[in-house]
Amino acid sequence: MDIAQAASKNIAFTIAAAQSTSVPLDVVANVQNHLRFVEAAAQLGVQWLVFPELSLTGYELAAMPDLVLHPEHALLAPLREAAQRTGMAITLGAPVDSGSALPFIGAITLRPDGQHYVYAKHHLHGSETRFATAGSAPVGLQEWGGQQIASAICADTNHPGHAAQAAAAGARVYAAGILNSANGYAAEAPLWAGYAREHAMTVVIANHGGPSGGYVSAGRSGIWGTDGALLVEAADTGDCLVVARTT
Repeated sequence: MDIAQAASKNIAFTIAAAQSTSVPLDVVANVQNHLRFVEAAAQLGVQWLVFPELSLTGYELAAMPDLVLHPEHALLAPLREAAQRTGMAITLGAPVDSGSALPFIGAITLRPDGQHYVYAKHHLHGSETRFATAGSAPVGLQEWGGQQIASAICADTNHPGHAAQAAAAGARVYAAGILNSANGYAAEAPLWAGYAREHAMTVVIANHGGPSGGYVSAGRSGIWGTDGALLVEAADTGDCLVVARTT
């Protein structure tokens, strides 16, 4: 695993993007890989770690109903224990129950205080509308270390109104797990920088480290400071822990 890190006075606490590579449909294997990232992040004092969209299953839309997870799921026990042991909040990508036949594309945050949280992707994209239910809440906000952190998932970040609503709700960090190709990344990275600058939010983007669900990821997970400047990013694809530390 590569590590990219930087320090900035514009970061309220130490936060990281886990650019992980998912094994398709294998939650057990992906949990083990997630644990590798958690242990590496703990050694660097990370307080909040964000994984890519559907990181625990891969971007396998048609299979999501058979892979639904929730914060107390038995398969996630090692990660819950790791969150408590390290004092780190960990945001995972997974299908979650929507109460209907089509699940949500979710971001599950396992918190060391035991108050876990689920955000459901609000803006679905392309074929996702055939396989998933859109989340009704446009803003998923949590408090951590005196800061408000808003979750986002991939296509959410294409909509300036999503980041604006998060900022209006008090978010100082906008943290997204994504799956983005090279073309998509080139088009959307200026948006992420703009959100950071316009709303004085730290923006965290965790992209997949390798192909998933038929998409070739661009990698290049990154963190933008509150002035819109890119603080740190993964150089390319592959497993990489991207860390922005407080000074």
